[in-house]
Amino acid sequence: QVQVVESGGGLVQPGGSLRLSCVATGTLIRHRTYNAAWYRQAPGKERELVAMLTRTGTTTFADSVQGRSTISRDARSDGNTKNTVRLGLDNLQPEDTAAYYCRSWWGSEEYWGRGSSVTVSS
Repeated sequence: QVQVVESGGGLVQPGGSLRLSCVATGTLIRHRTYNAAWYRQAPGKERELVAMLTRTGTTTFADSVQGRSTISRDARSDGNTKNTVRLGLDNLQPEDTAAYYCRSWWGSEEYWGRGSSVTVSS
């Protein structure tokens, strides 16, 4: 079993930046590098992919954040049972307001966090 927890959300002014963290913990992490992705869901809209980082290091970004987003993975820690994936977003705009969710998966095994809320407003 793997637990996924997001953090780093909050209120940001337009043009600002934020760094979200997705911490995955569990003994399975000792044996696997999970694929990871960030999704977001704005009020009244469907959940959409923001950025993805595969276990082999390939990154993918949504067109809406291309060029102003980064995704990275820390080295494992805590006896290799903890892994953190970070999402960076720059030049935030009101349309970036959403709940941001982290997904970790390996094959058909999949885990989601409960989300971290981001509000972009002056």
